[in-house]
Amino acid sequence: MPRRREVPKRQVAGDPKYDNKLVAKFIKSIMRDGKKSLAESILYDAFDIIEEKTKEEPVKVFEKAMENIKPKIEVKSRRVGGSTYQVPTEVRPSRRTALGIRWIIGFSHKRSEKGMANKLAAEFMDASKNRGASIKKREDTHKMAEANKAFAHFRW
Repeated sequence: MPRRREVPKRQVAGDPKYDNKLVAKFIKSIMRDGKKSLAESILYDAFDIIEEKTKEEPVKVFEKAMENIKPKIEVKSRRVGGSTYQVPTEVRPSRRTALGIRWIIGFSHKRSEKGMANKLAAEFMDASKNRGASIKKREDTHKMAEANKAFAHFRW
């Protein structure tokens, strides 16, 4: 955190195919070692697989999956008087999106399908139907916050 002034938020341009900011953000999160064209091809291949299997518009499935995954509340560690408490706090919209993207990519890496495009497509389809590992992660986060609701008064 800078001391002098607030850092301006960068505006994300839409992706080349769908002109969607969330898709562009997702492509940048998939990208490794600056290979953006490879990341784009992985995501667009996943969208083709989704369209082939569900006969729905892939961007709609993607946005529904992202909306289902984003956590509304999380716990943060707060040290008070020598002991550490897990304090439930609301999640900022930008962090909600970042966590959702991170969880989808992480859990799709762990799936057993062949190829990253197939893994991503399967994770998107599961998440849009409210099932899958990333949905379970969101549920666990919410349960943890619910269990520690007694410490909410330590919020800063």
